[in-house]
Amino acid sequence: MIPSKQIRAAIEVFLQQQRWHQAHLQLGDLWRQEATAANAGYVLSCYERMRGQLPAVTCRISFLRSMTVEPVIPLLRAAARVAGIDLETQVGQFNSYAQEILDPNSQVYSFDPSIAVLAIQTRDVLPEVWEAYTDLLPEELDLAIDRLLVELSNWIRTFRLRSNASLIVHTFEKPGGSAGILDVQGKRGQMDAVDRLNRELREICRGQRGVYVLDYENLIARHGRSKWHDERKWLTMRMPFANDSFVPLVSEWLKFVHPLTGTTCKVLAVDLDNTLWGGVLGEDTAAGLRVGTEYPGAFYKSLQRVLLDLNRRGVLLAVCSKNNHDEAMSALENLPGMLLRPEHFAAFRINWQDKAQNLREIAGELNVGIDSIAFLDDNPVEREQVRAELPEVKVLELSADPQSYAAVVRDCPLFERLSISTEDGERTRLYRGQQARAELAETASSLEDFYRSLDQEISIAPLVPETIVRVAQLTQKTNQFNVTTRRYSVQEIEEIAGKSDWKVHTVRVKDRFGDNGIVGVLITKIIRDVCEIDTFLLSCRVIGRTIETTILRHLSDASRAGGARFLQGWFVPTEKNMPVRNLYSSHQFERIASRGTATLWRLNLQEAEISRPEWIRLNVGDGTLRAEQASA
Repeated sequence: MIPSKQIRAAIEVFLQQQRWHQAHLQLGDLWRQEATAANAGYVLSCYERMRGQLPAVTCRISFLRSMTVEPVIPLLRAAARVAGIDLETQVGQFNSYAQEILDPNSQVYSFDPSIAVLAIQTRDVLPEVWEAYTDLLPEELDLAIDRLLVELSNWIRTFRLRSNASLIVHTFEKPGGSAGILDVQGKRGQMDAVDRLNRELREICRGQRGVYVLDYENLIARHGRSKWHDERKWLTMRMPFANDSFVPLVSEWLKFVHPLTGTTCKVLAVDLDNTLWGGVLGEDTAAGLRVGTEYPGAFYKSLQRVLLDLNRRGVLLAVCSKNNHDEAMSALENLPGMLLRPEHFAAFRINWQDKAQNLREIAGELNVGIDSIAFLDDNPVEREQVRAELPEVKVLELSADPQSYAAVVRDCPLFERLSISTEDGERTRLYRGQQARAELAETASSLEDFYRSLDQEISIAPLVPETIVRVAQLTQKTNQFNVTTRRYSVQEIEEIAGKSDWKVHTVRVKDRFGDNGIVGVLITKIIRDVCEIDTFLLSCRVIGRTIETTILRHLSDASRAGGARFLQGWFVPTEKNMPVRNLYSSHQFERIASRGTATLWRLNLQEAEISRPEWIRLNVGDGTLRAEQASA
C-alpha cells in the first residue's frame, strides 16, 4: 500500500502539470485507501482546482432529517466526486422535516433538488415503541403506528405533488430491545411493531412514482448494531451513528445516487484466470481449475453468482482475458461447477493482445461508450495498465484474497438499478441479435438488400403507465443517438405527458432476429404552428438502419395533419452524440438559429417531404399497420 503522503505528493505534481486525469485517478486511490474527514476536505479542494477540466454529472440533493448528518456530508460529496458526480447539498433544519414538506415556500422546494432524502428516527416519531411500549395496551400501540403511517403517507404524497425530485425514504431502526428476549416471544413486541411499520412504509413508497426505500434498519444490521452507534455523539450532537459508520452510510446513499444520475455501467468485462475461476488455464489445464462448492473454488463460484445476478439486472458481461481462445471457450462450456456459461456473455476477447485494446474492441462491438464499461481482473499490473490507457473505464480494485471478490462487485454502486424493464432482463439476448445482424450485413450484396432482409417493423405508441420507467431510463442512459441529451426522471416524464401541448411516444423495433423492445423515445411540444422536438433518441442497438428516417417521416406527416406548418428541433452537441450530428441536415431541415454550440433546425412542412424507407413497416398508436409502408 502506497502511503497517503506519497499519493498526495503525486497529486500535487499532476495538478501543477495540469495532468487532470492522472490527478483524478490518484484522488480515487487516496479516497479508497483512507475515506476520512481530512481526506474529504483535501479531495474536494483538489476538484475545485480542477473545476471545468474533467467531465462530471451535477446533482442537487436535499436532506430532510431528524438526526445530525452534517459531518457525513463532506464524505458523501468526496466519494461522489471521485466517481464523477458533482454534488450540491442542502440540509434542512433539524427535526423540521414535516414543516419543510408541508410548507410550499420552504427551502427544500426553493433549492429544487433532483434527489431528496427523508431520514427520520424511530425514537422521534414513535417513542411508544422505542422506550415505553410496555405501558401501552396492544390496541394503543396499533393506533400509534396507524397515526404515523397516515402522516408518512401524507408527507410523501405532498412532497411528490410539489417536487419532481426523486425521494429516498429511510426505513425505521429497531430499538435495542428493552424487554430482552421476551420481546420476540409474542406478536406485539417492539421488533414486531417496527417490522410492521417498515412493511407498510414500503407499500406507501411503492404507491408513488419516484419514491424509493433505503433499508436503514438492514444497513445497521449488516454493519453491526453495537458498532453503528456512539452514545456520546447522540447525547452531545444528536448524531445516532459512530465515525466508523460514516462510510457505510455514504456508500448506501451512493447506491441510489448512481442510478438516479445515470452514472452506472452497462458492461462488466471480466478476466478468467484467478478471477472467474481459480488457477491458470495454460498451466493447470481445465481439470486443475478451481470453482465449486468447496474451498477455494467456492470463492469463485460466489463471484459468478453475483455476476449472474448482474446479468439478470441487465448488465452485459464480456470476457477480456489472455488465454488460448479455444481452450478458454471449452472451459466456459464444460468446466464443472460453473454458473456462467458462454450464453451469459455478450462479447468475447480471449487472445494475447493488450487488454486496453480488447476493451476498446468490446465497446465497439457492443456499441457502447468506453466510459460505460467496468473491468474486473485479479492482476494489479493489468488493472494499472487499463487505468493508464483508458481512464474512462471503471476499474474495480481487488485485494489478493479471492474471498473478497464477490463483495467488491456486489457492493459496487455502478451496477445498482432502481427498476428493471423487460429490455433489461433480456439485454444479452438482444445484443446477440445485434451480432447476428452485423454478420448479415457482411454477407449482403448491398446496403438496401441488407435493410430489406432485416424485415423491420416499427411501432410508435403513446406513453402508457407501463412504459414510463423505460422511457425515463432511456433518457438517462442514451448518449450516442440523442439530439438534446435531456435527462428526465420518472416523475418528470409523467408531468410532461400530462400537459395538453406535449406528447410522449415510445418506439419499438422488431426484425427477423426478434423483438428489440422499446428502443426509442420521441417527446414533442406544440408552439403555435410549430411542432418542436424536445427529445429524439434511439438505442445504439438500432442505429444505422434508417429507423430515424421512418420516425421523422411519420412525425412530419402527423404534425402536418395536426395543423403545424413547421417541424423543428435543437441539436445540442456532446462528446458522445456525434452519430446524430447530421440527422436534421440529412433530412431537409434548414439551420435557422444557434445558441452557443447548439443549433436549431426547421423543416417547412408545406414545401418539403421526407422520403419513406419502403423496407420498413410502420405500426402507429392503435396497432393498425400502415399499408403504405408495408411494401417491404
